Formats: sequence, structure tokens, C-alpha cells
Amino acid sequence: MTATEPAASNAIATPESSPQPAPGAAPPRTPLIARAAAELVGTAALVAIVVGSGIQATELTDDVALQLLANSTATVFGLGVLIALLGPVSGAHFNPAVTLAEWWTARRGGGGVNARELAVYVPSQIAGAIAGAILADAMFGEPLVKWSAHDRSAGNLLLGEVVATAGLIMLIFGLARTDRLRFAPVAVASYIGAAYWFTSSTSFANPAVTIGRAFTDTFAGIAPASVPAFVVAQLAGAVVGLALVAVIFMRGKTETGQPAA
Repeated sequence: MTATEPAASNAIATPESSPQPAPGAAPPRTPLIARAAAELVGTAALVAIVVGSGIQATELTDDVALQLLANSTATVFGLGVLIALLGPVSGAHFNPAVTLAEWWTARRGGGGVNARELAVYVPSQIAGAIAGAILADAMFGEPLVKWSAHDRSAGNLLLGEVVATAGLIMLIFGLARTDRLRFAPVAVASYIGAAYWFTSSTSFANPAVTIGRAFTDTFAGIAPASVPAFVVAQLAGAVVGLALVAVIFMRGKTETGQPAA
């Protein structure tokens, strides 16, 4: 759910055995197939964590507050680990809203994915999300695919998705603007954990995860009919988040009128 720089060096290489990039040159990028695999596996694992912990929670207690606490706690720890592990490979987006936002900033002169990478990342994330929901159902003996009956179409829930996604985008790209992406595993996981509780929608904040959760009729599910509006709200939230980043983290200018580094 975040964007971090891919690893640039081989730990066992030496200056004598491998060519070194020129000072200031961009580090070599991980092959696209590896990044696509990381996005697929990472998104699958994230959805499996969300759905699986929801199923486990409902089997252990009938208290809805404890169910949500268990679900959010598992998600926080799982997401933090996934970002730390896969961030150096693909940037650990696991989220089409993040990938689209990064593509947009790249078009406007910032760093990020190009159109080809966007076209690979997003399907990988959606496929991973569906696979993760099916995997969680399989682990708990649920029907592998059973459309959720959990209606989430109320307007206040859509507002919650706009707020949750805007905050997520502002956090990720704000960290990037201030050169603090190293804190992303803790910061992003902590934000999602908090947003479980302060947003009415329990913070899906992710179109791929939303689609995946439609495939399971369990605690974390969402009715297929509710998915399109949720995705639209999330994309609107991404736009709001980018606008907030542009205003709050506005780059100053030097005396020559050029943007400051």
C-alpha cells in the first residue's frame, strides 16, 4: 500500500566484481515480472490476512467490537510485514489507488510507475486480491467463492472511503515528499489500523481489496452491488489526497525561481 525505492545493490557484490552506477544515476530497477509477482503475492497475502482474521474472529467471539479489534490488529501487523518485505521489490503498492496516484505524479515530472507498469501492476493487484479471498475461505473450510451479502451502499460509508483513501494517499506521498519513506511500513500499517476505527466504512481504501472481498460471504465481505460505488469513492479520495499533498507539501523555490531540491 505504499511506494518505496527498489533495492539497488547485490549484497555479495564487490566494487571490483560489478560495475558501479555513475554518481547521481538512478539505481537499476527490479525486473517487471518480479515486481508484478510481488504485487500479486503481496495483495493476495493482505486480503488473506483481512478475510482470514475476520473469519477467525467471528469463530472465537460474538462480540462485534472484539471481532473488529482482532481483524484490525492482524491487518496492522500483516501489512507492516508485507511492506517491509516487498517494498524493496515493487514499492509494495498492493493498491490500484496508490499505483494510479504514483503514475499521475510521474506524468507530472515526479518519480513513479509508467503506463506500461501501471497496466501490469493493477491487474496483478486485482488477481492477487481475489486469490487471497479464495485462499482464506479455503483455509477455514468456507465455500471457495460465495458472493458476499454484506451491503455497504450507504452514503456515510462512501464518505468514509473518501476520507480513508485521501488520508492514505496523503500519508504515502507526504512521506515521499519529505524523504521519510523508510517509515512507511510502520506509518502506513498504523494509519490503516487507526482508520479501521475512525472511519464508518472500516477503511477498505483499496479498489483491489474491495473487489477481492466481494468473493467471500464472511465478516470482511462486501456485496458485489456495493463494490462500484466503493471504488469510485476510493478513486475520489485518491484525487483529494494528491491535492492535499500538493498544497501541504508544496515545494519552495530558490532565488532563481527554480523548485528547491
